[in-house]
Amino acid sequence: MPTLTLPAEGGCRCGRVRLKISAKPMLTMACHCTGCQRMSSSAYSLSAAIPSEGFEVTKGEPVIGGLHGASRHYFCGYCMTWMFTRPEGMDWFVNLRPTMLDDHAWFTPFIETWTAEKLPWATTPAAHSYAALPAFDAYEGLVAEYAGAQG
Repeated sequence: MPTLTLPAEGGCRCGRVRLKISAKPMLTMACHCTGCQRMSSSAYSLSAAIPSEGFEVTKGEPVIGGLHGASRHYFCGYCMTWMFTRPEGMDWFVNLRPTMLDDHAWFTPFIETWTAEKLPWATTPAAHSYAALPAFDAYEGLVAEYAGAQG
C-alpha cells in the first residue's frame, strides 16, 4: 500500500490555488451527509485532518463557499474546486480534501460519518462507521488508533 511522503503538495483542478502539507493526518474520513453529497457532487466527501501548523496555501487565494456558516469551506475562486474546510472552534486542524494532493494514492478513510444519510450503494473500507458523528470524547481514541495503524 502506498504511503504519504512529506512534504506533499497539491492544488485545485485549474492549478490557480496550490497548497502544501508538512504533517501527517491525524485522522482520515468519509462523510456521507447530504450536505457533503451536494458540495462534492458525489456519494460522500473525503477528508484528512491535518494539524494547522502543517498546512499552508502556497499559491493563490481560496474563497469561502458552501453555506458560508460556522465551518468555512474553501474553494478555488476560478474552477470552484472544494479544497479544504476549517471547522468552527477547531483551529488546531484543517480538513483537507485529500484528492487535492498531487499524490493521493495513500489515502483510505479510517472512519465514515453520517451513514444514516448515505446512498444505499455507497460503501467505503473505513474501519469505523457512525450514523452521525462520533461522540466528541471518542476522537482521542480514534486519533491514537489511526496513528498506530499508520506505523
